[in-house]
Amino acid sequence: MTDFVELIARKKAGRELSTAEIEALVRGVTDDSIPDYQLAAFLMAVCWRGLTEREVLDLTRAMADSGERADLSGVKGITVDKHSTGGVSDSTTLVLLPVLALAGLKVVKASGRGLGHTGGTLDKIESFPGFRVDLDREERIAQANRVGAVLCGAGEDLAPADKKLYALRDVTATVDSLPLICASVMSKKLAGGAGILLMDVKYGSGAFLKTYDEAEALAKLMTKVGREAGRVTDCLISSMEQPLTPAVGCHLEVREALKILHGSREGDLYAVSKALAEKMFALAGLSADFDGLIAGGKAVDKMAEIVRAQGGDPAAVFEPERLLPSPCRREILAGAEGFAAAVDTRAVGHCCCLLGGGREKKGDPIDRGAGLMFFPRLGGFVKKGEKIAELYAADPDKLDAGERALEKALTLSAEPAAVPPLFGRP
Repeated sequence: MTDFVELIARKKAGRELSTAEIEALVRGVTDDSIPDYQLAAFLMAVCWRGLTEREVLDLTRAMADSGERADLSGVKGITVDKHSTGGVSDSTTLVLLPVLALAGLKVVKASGRGLGHTGGTLDKIESFPGFRVDLDREERIAQANRVGAVLCGAGEDLAPADKKLYALRDVTATVDSLPLICASVMSKKLAGGAGILLMDVKYGSGAFLKTYDEAEALAKLMTKVGREAGRVTDCLISSMEQPLTPAVGCHLEVREALKILHGSREGDLYAVSKALAEKMFALAGLSADFDGLIAGGKAVDKMAEIVRAQGGDPAAVFEPERLLPSPCRREILAGAEGFAAAVDTRAVGHCCCLLGGGREKKGDPIDRGAGLMFFPRLGGFVKKGEKIAELYAADPDKLDAGERALEKALTLSAEPAAVPPLFGRP
């Protein structure tokens, strides 16, 4: 029987743990035989001392095996999955679902609900009334074969050890450990069963990782772990120094994603979605054309098919203006003028949360109509008195809190500032 006090002490001293010890640790997490205080100590030791690549792979595999692994052998074709490490106004999944399906790939994506600044992918897709995310295995496989894409909830049996460890990380200041981030993300992806995995690794003021170097290190680690586990794996590194679109909040973000499916080729959301799609096509050995798949309304029709297949009303797919913002509205005007030099993207996201568009804790209700339009873009000139934001909430008191959150979100300068690239090293 493993002595977990000794295990903690060895990791605190920077020593490498064996595969058997890591597997025993994950079993103890899963069956609750290790008390939280010991797990918290272990997590902090990892934050200080790190894990070797072999330890990360062992931890990822053990966490993936802590629950039921999805069996996608019944899906006819190439199965793919995409994951983002998180950002503000990041609705690339809603763009990619129909496009990848049109290319002939089979997207079987298990997503979660958002914590913090905005709703998660499930909250966004549920903007279509009646959309079901609680599909069982047979329904998922049948829809993947029939439609080409399925978006559902990650069940409690998917990498349950990760859920328990993440809950502890969230309250012990150990979320930002690269080895733990890698194991958390990749355990769920491996358990999800897709043959090709593509990760969008974000960095910047609106991401967990603040620097490009951190994002690059995580991308390399996740790619290695995925490939060592037998999956075709790659990563795209993209900036989150400002929201991908002006829209932040479920209904508002879904409308922006639908604009692209209707043919818009402007903005960062379009650029990131296209880059992800092209990288996925390359991984799958396809020569598909992103813009060609969107042209002529094909992507809109496919998105409507996906929504309809899961019990949703696709009317808003064709008429995005049906997705109304919450009724209480306030305009925010610039108090000074200058060039937009920096955006505190996390503050923009926090504003959405205070308006009712995000969650402070698991289980909180979410107002899908709440959110904001934040108009300044890095490098652009802002005039004094110009409208820089529109806030939407169901309760006028929430507008006050949202406005306070935005007070220091925008930094202006007298001279034009360099705009960080969306891709590549800044």
